Amino acid sequence: MKIYLDNCAYNRPFDDQSQIRIFLEAQAKLHIQRLVTANKLKLACSYMSLFENNDNPHEERHFSIAEFLNHASLFVDYDKAEKIEIKAAEIMKCNIKNKDAIHIACAIEAKCDYFITTDDDLAKKYTDNDIVICSPVDFIKITGEQDE
Repeated sequence: MKIYLDNCAYNRPFDDQSQIRIFLEAQAKLHIQRLVTANKLKLACSYMSLFENNDNPHEERHFSIAEFLNHASLFVDYDKAEKIEIKAAEIMKCNIKNKDAIHIACAIEAKCDYFITTDDDLAKKYTDNDIVICSPVDFIKITGEQDE
């Protein structure tokens, strides 16, 4: 199973954990991360993943996320940018912001099964059958992915 996480999912473990939703999403993201490092899930990332992470003003977050991105088994690079931009323009018609649309287009290009985000609006706005968009918690519920 191939997954793609957006920037807000990567950053969730660094958010204020005093809110139960944030805590649960952070734990689910860390669980997903363990599954990726154990090679039970395939991680895809893209030039947009690197761009947003390189723009992260928090050094600890930046390096932690960069280290995890090294586990990606598939990378969507700039050589696909023209194709990505066309798909992203189509996605933006669903009232989705440019960066988010590029992330989704990259995940679709990588033939990911799931796009994992903590942004509730993305799943509500983009409902095409190209990819399943869900939260880290919903991903675990849907797939039943567990440590063994």
